[in-house]
Amino acid sequence: MLTRNCLSLLLWVLFDGGLLTPLQPQPQQTLATEPTENVLHLPGRRSHFQRVKRGWVWNQFFVLEEYMGSEPQYVGKLHSDLDKGEGTVKYTLSGDGAGTVFTIDETTGDIHAIRSLDREEKPFYTLRAQAVDIETRKPLEPESEFIIKVQDINDNEPKFLDGPYVASVPEMSPVGAYVLQVKATDADDPTYGNSARVVYSILQGQPYFSIDPKTGVIRTALPNMDREVKEQYQVLIQAKDMGGQLGGLAGTTIVNITLTDVNDNPPRFPKSIFHLKVPESSPIGSAIGRIRAVDPDFGQNAEIEYNIVPGDGGNLFDIVTDEDTQEGVIKLKKPLDFETKKAYTFKVEASNLHIDHRFHSAGPFKDTATVKISVLDIDEPPVFSKPLYTMEVYEDTPVGTIIGAVTAQDLDVGSSAVRYFIDWKSDGDSYFTIDGTEGTIATNELLDRESTAQYNFSIIASKVSNPLLSSKVNILINVLDVNEFPPEISVPYETAVCENAKPGQIIQIVSAADRDLSPAGQQFSFRLSPEAAVKPNFTVRDFRNNTAGIETRRNGYSRRQQELYFLPVVIEDSSYPVQSSTNTMTIRVCRCDSDGTILSCNVEAIFLPVGLSTGALIAILLCIVILLAIVVLYVALRRQKKKDTLMTSKEDIRDNVIHYDDEGGGEEDTQAFDIGALRNPKVIEENKIRRDIKPDSLCLPRQRPPVEDNTDIRDFINQRLQENDVDPTAPPYDSLATYAYEGNGSVADSLSSIDSLTTEADQDYDYLADWGPRFKVLADMFGEEESYNPDKVT
Repeated sequence: MLTRNCLSLLLWVLFDGGLLTPLQPQPQQTLATEPTENVLHLPGRRSHFQRVKRGWVWNQFFVLEEYMGSEPQYVGKLHSDLDKGEGTVKYTLSGDGAGTVFTIDETTGDIHAIRSLDREEKPFYTLRAQAVDIETRKPLEPESEFIIKVQDINDNEPKFLDGPYVASVPEMSPVGAYVLQVKATDADDPTYGNSARVVYSILQGQPYFSIDPKTGVIRTALPNMDREVKEQYQVLIQAKDMGGQLGGLAGTTIVNITLTDVNDNPPRFPKSIFHLKVPESSPIGSAIGRIRAVDPDFGQNAEIEYNIVPGDGGNLFDIVTDEDTQEGVIKLKKPLDFETKKAYTFKVEASNLHIDHRFHSAGPFKDTATVKISVLDIDEPPVFSKPLYTMEVYEDTPVGTIIGAVTAQDLDVGSSAVRYFIDWKSDGDSYFTIDGTEGTIATNELLDRESTAQYNFSIIASKVSNPLLSSKVNILINVLDVNEFPPEISVPYETAVCENAKPGQIIQIVSAADRDLSPAGQQFSFRLSPEAAVKPNFTVRDFRNNTAGIETRRNGYSRRQQELYFLPVVIEDSSYPVQSSTNTMTIRVCRCDSDGTILSCNVEAIFLPVGLSTGALIAILLCIVILLAIVVLYVALRRQKKKDTLMTSKEDIRDNVIHYDDEGGGEEDTQAFDIGALRNPKVIEENKIRRDIKPDSLCLPRQRPPVEDNTDIRDFINQRLQENDVDPTAPPYDSLATYAYEGNGSVADSLSSIDSLTTEADQDYDYLADWGPRFKVLADMFGEEESYNPDKVT
């Protein structure tokens, strides 16, 4: 290999003037580029107009995969014609795997692979090479791209990615019938050598199946393989590369092949005659025996249909297929009687439901067997002549009347007498009785159809010779109706008539109901009672269909004159005897609009103005309530204002009396000073002093001289005195009316000196000191005597 590389390098140097070439030539793909002339700018070496040849010629490089040598694998060599071997050119490598997978000698341009490569992981690498001046670091040639391909070796065996396989083929298939196609995949390069060329073969499964070595198609190799002989086959398939040559790698897989069933076998009875024994008392529809035909097929191909061949006794029996066991179940269609016939013989045919016509030539797909049935004699209970007895009786039938009879007899050879009795567990046992010997049924109580319209009970008949053998039959007795109830109005009607009604209007449709059982065609008739037929306000129109209409006879009605009308209606039925009843209907007069729609039927609405709605009435009432509330509030304010007429200003100086906290009635006087007491007319009237004459001199208690803080009070009093002195309408000595009374309800009574009637000398107020600390200030105020001039208070 090295010799070939060296010779190639020498030839390229001789004929191409030192152009770059790979030292590992590959005849498959060679990208030899013809030299082109470029102008290279190499400072100090060549003139700007020197013609040079392009220095790169590329081929593909190849490297073996899975290289296991001790030294790095040599790939090839890069060389530029500008490299004179003086060490002035540096080669660089970049791209896929540069530095990690491939390295380049910067001086010689030799490329090596430094690790083992796997083509299945990465089939090729794209790299870029460049020659650079060592001194100037400038590229001598433009960067060029080349490819290093990994050369494949046969290191992967074929693999069946979808295995193991499961397939099926119908039984009795001809030779060459398609079964399945298998496929093996080889990861090696299919374009290089035979590493990926796979050949298929069967290692296990011959001579039943074969396989195409190129396509992997499996086919049957033997004809008429029978599923009933062998159903499952396991075939071992091998795939080998290198075209199956020696040294190739191989892989295997298993194919499980199942023969599917076809209807190639008819049903067969295991014996030709089946014997069955059946008691004569077997009920109709019961299973009296089973027979079975055998079919070796599977699934729907083994489904069997059984049929009775017409013949002796076949009409008494029927046969059906049990879906689970594929057995023929023989059932009884009619009752058996040992005394009439003791044995029956008939044939049964078994055939497949699903027939494969390919195998029809093998013979008929059905089989026949004979069934013999022996009837066993059984001591049977009595048998009634009917399965159900229906009787009718009128509800007024007298007690003890016979309404019907039942009959039962013993059909055995040794006939026995029969006794009858009612099953006392039923509901109707107390209303009827039965004659134990004759079987006649009679009433035991009076019947009422409206209470119970139908009776259902059972009668038992038993043998006299063997009472344990008994049979039962149902008795249905319908109670017929006797017309004893009159018809009545079906529902209570709420009938209304408009005030503006016209004569001949139908205001109500009525119907009737009768508690009696109405026979077909019964009719009800409606009419007015005789006493209401004279000048009636309303009348009744009979529609002859069990309904009637209430018809108006007047032109308008007035609620103010009469709100309610009572209309007696006579209803008769058509049964015998005829029954009738009088039903009174209540008709209310209502206010309606022009279309006849009822607006109001209330009694209160009669007295309301016409045209006022409910909302308007509520608004009027609300206004009245508001006006009444305003009047009451006004009266209350007037009374309060009259009570406080003497109070002219909130700054009345007399209100300041309440600031004398230590005066008054002590702890119990929580309302302090009530200035209103000075204005109470009753208190003034109780004063016995005449105000039309000058009072006697009063000896008022001594007071301390007013301090400077009371100057406002003194000025206010003087101002009031002057105003009253010049007022001609003021009563004399009005100061008594203003200041005579003070407080009300105090334990200490009034403490004012104005109220005192004493004309003697100064009073003694020393007792105030005994009242405790709360009256200390008051005691100090009256403790010292002071001259007082009563003439100043007028």
